[in-house]
Amino acid sequence: MKASLRSLFSINPETSFNSYIETCLCLLKDITSQNLVIQGRALHGHLIKTGIHKERYLTTRLLIMYLGSRKSLEANEIVKDLNGFDLVVHNCMINANVQWGNLEEAQRLFDGMPERNEVSWTALISGFMKHGRVEESMWYFERNPFQNVISWTAAICGFVQNGFSFEALKLFLKLLESGVKPNEVTFSSICKACAEINDFRLGLSVFGLIFKAGFEKHVSVCNSLITLSLKMGEVDLARSVFDRMEKRDVVSWTVILDVFIEMGDLGEARRIFDEMPERNEVSWSVMIARYNQSGYPEEAFRLFRQMTRYSFKPNTSCFSIVLSALASLKALRSGMHVHAHVLKIGIEKDVFISSAIIDLYSKCGETKDGRLVFDSIVEKDVAHVVSWNSMIGGYGLNGQMEEAKELFDNMPKRNDVSWSAIISGYLEHKQFDLVFAVFNEMLLSGEIPNKSTFSSVLCASASVASLEKGKDLHGKIIKLGFPYDVFLGTALTDTYAKSGDVESSRRVFDRMPDKNEISWTVMIRGLAESGYAKESINLFEEMEKTSITPNELTILSVLFACSHSGLVDKGLNYFNSMEPIYNIKPNGRHYTCVVDMLSRSGRLSEAEDFINSMPFEPDSNAWASLLSGCKTYKNEKIAERAVKNLWKLAEEHPAGYVLLSNIYASAGRWIDAMNVRKLMTEKGLRKSGGCSWVEVRNQVHFFYSEDGSQSQVTELHGVLELLMSEMLVCQESY
Repeated sequence: MKASLRSLFSINPETSFNSYIETCLCLLKDITSQNLVIQGRALHGHLIKTGIHKERYLTTRLLIMYLGSRKSLEANEIVKDLNGFDLVVHNCMINANVQWGNLEEAQRLFDGMPERNEVSWTALISGFMKHGRVEESMWYFERNPFQNVISWTAAICGFVQNGFSFEALKLFLKLLESGVKPNEVTFSSICKACAEINDFRLGLSVFGLIFKAGFEKHVSVCNSLITLSLKMGEVDLARSVFDRMEKRDVVSWTVILDVFIEMGDLGEARRIFDEMPERNEVSWSVMIARYNQSGYPEEAFRLFRQMTRYSFKPNTSCFSIVLSALASLKALRSGMHVHAHVLKIGIEKDVFISSAIIDLYSKCGETKDGRLVFDSIVEKDVAHVVSWNSMIGGYGLNGQMEEAKELFDNMPKRNDVSWSAIISGYLEHKQFDLVFAVFNEMLLSGEIPNKSTFSSVLCASASVASLEKGKDLHGKIIKLGFPYDVFLGTALTDTYAKSGDVESSRRVFDRMPDKNEISWTVMIRGLAESGYAKESINLFEEMEKTSITPNELTILSVLFACSHSGLVDKGLNYFNSMEPIYNIKPNGRHYTCVVDMLSRSGRLSEAEDFINSMPFEPDSNAWASLLSGCKTYKNEKIAERAVKNLWKLAEEHPAGYVLLSNIYASAGRWIDAMNVRKLMTEKGLRKSGGCSWVEVRNQVHFFYSEDGSQSQVTELHGVLELLMSEMLVCQESY
């Protein structure tokens, strides 16, 4: 710009007047668009010095420049130079006041005009629409004597921008009836209106009208058509419009990029992104967001770094996405660098940015730093609930439930996500009684649970096998009108299955309109664990006929079913098919399940050979499964070899000693059994106590072996002794 000004100053206006004026106008246009007020003032001073600042077209340009920069004093001086208001000046002042939001002043100027043209009327029509004052805008539209395509389009665009797409379409029909021909902006707005109200039949009609009117090659219209096609689900049509475009801008490329992103074709989307002749911040942000959402946070961050190297400025949304990606990676150092960048440009107070930063530090285990960010938010009492929820979730993630509950209790305002965050924290750390307590508190507060909250509480119910709670939650879900979607349907299926009500579990599963691999796995596992092994295997074979691919948990459930139904050969066939057919590499749990399957069927030598052939060090569960089979089939030799291996893993699995002791006892080798128990005592090993629970009056009571902490333990023992004495009396009477 400095070079351009120097070039202008070197021109002599007396000898090259036309060239001088043309250069001045171009410079003023650039200065106005870039809001370069200092350079504008310098040019204004030069024009005064040369004595041609009162040339009308230059003065008008100077007025527009000062109005665009909100320099009202300088603008008033320019008006004086123009000897007061005329039509052009009036229109400039009206447009400026509309841009500033001073609609009353714009209205006053309009009312004081001795004459008006279409620019005057359209300025008020679009101005009132821009600020959401639709009725006032239409008042001027209906009285506008210059109802040309510009004023019609201003009203139609205004309706669409304010969410009145149906009214926009009705006005568009009136435009056609009036004989006024739409322009490219009109068609672009109508395409958006059709997409907003999902009227695809009308959308196809608009397609035909655009081609008939000859706007099918206009860039902005084609961009709108691509977006409309995508909303209609017509991906091939969208691609066809793009391929026929003779000219494309960055919006065209970004829209077609979005087409493949919506299809989930990340590879094709990346190919298009790499081919784009030019990109903008939206293109970069869309690609970064999709990589993060698709489970590729490393690539998302790599693209972000590339974006900044190319001098593109990420927006608030892009920063929050990248912070989310770094939180997934637990990349604390990189996250701190991005945090510093956020602080440098001054957007750290944005609710989504601050929440993403809190989430980053929390997932990296640095809740103290997360709390510092939270505490730095000005006026925390009115801070957005999202930040509070992020901090509560962060505490819950790190097991700091006391801090989470304290913050939750101090919230000035809660929403369903707040309740879900605290409930999820208790669920994560298996504090099921508190899950139910907080959920009841939520219901009493009048807050309606969302699907996530119901899923968490159902998971807690499944964990304690509380059929009554599961039924109660199911009733609430029906009452609130939630459909059996994948998440709720799967949670209900799991709850009923783990509570022993397999029939209800299967009914819920069968009624689900959509199922994923988790839904199938839950039902297959539920049937297997409830003793319906053959039904479980049949359901798996039914799943194989669908397009859903089983995961490692599905195969584990099938192996469990085969183990408990004696279908050893079938189970081995499934195990051997994992990598070649299902592309799943077996892990330790799969190997242990096969050992259990062989051991249960008495094929102990085969089970031992299978353990010794494992591609990794067998864990204690594999040897314990073999040892359990040895106890059933009274095979002392293999049992002794198994326990030798368990001795190496004794601290991990002391139950192996108990199994060996029981094997010796069942064989009458009491001294050996006693020696094993003695060895356990010397090593300080102790089998973990059992746990049971009972539900009374909608409250779950937990009992642990050798635990006297239960509040009514004395009364319970008294009742047990009374029952024992009555049983002895009954036995003697027989």
